[in-house]
Parts: sequence; structure tokens; C-alpha cells
Amino acid sequence: MIAYASRTGNVRFIISRLQLPAVEIEEGRTIGEPFLLFTYTDNLGEIPPRVKAFMAGSGTYCRGVIVSGNSNFGHRLFGAAGDAIARQWQIPLVRKIDMRGFADDYEAIRSYYEQCFRKELVG
Repeated sequence: MIAYASRTGNVRFIISRLQLPAVEIEEGRTIGEPFLLFTYTDNLGEIPPRVKAFMAGSGTYCRGVIVSGNSNFGHRLFGAAGDAIARQWQIPLVRKIDMRGFADDYEAIRSYYEQCFRKELVG
């Protein structure tokens, strides 16, 4: 499963294209099973507050983070929330996606998802 947060609609758009099991992060939501996190970067490289709260309750089940951002903010800030989440929860940074991304981004996410959740996909 992918747990995601979308502010501008870019992450939600990508989720719709991936066609993988997904749930939007809402206030008070927790997940008690393995998942991938897909988030945006807030302000100037910050983790969105609702994602922080979600990870505080569910982070031990997270198997990787995907982050959307805008590369126009420069290398240091582009997708910085993903870097911070990966460090704090000691999980892999799967992919940084510029805006709505490209086909190779989607394929990389599907491939990582399949590696993590192969059993779930088979049966």
C-alpha cells in the first residue's frame, strides 16, 4: 500500500496513474501494516505537518519514501522532505519526482513497490 499526502494535486495525479493500492493521509489516520510513503515538500524543504503526525504513529511500518517537489527551488531544497524523512526513520529514499514526474519515475516506483510487496501482489 502507498500512504500519500497531496497539497497541489501532483501527488494525487501520480497515484492515479500508478494504479497501486493507496490511501490518502488524513488527520488521525494510522496504518499498522507495511507501506510506502509518498509526500510533497512543504515550504522550503520541510516535512508537511500531517505527514509528521502520520509518521509519528505509523512510521515503523514505512518501507520507503517517495517525494514530489519542484526542482526550480534548487538541489538543496528539491524534495528535501524526503531526505529528512529517510534520515529520521532510517528508510530508503525511493525517488524524488519533479512536479508530476515522467514515465521513468512511475516505472521506478512500480518496480520498488513490487520488490517490497511481491507477496501482496501474488496472492
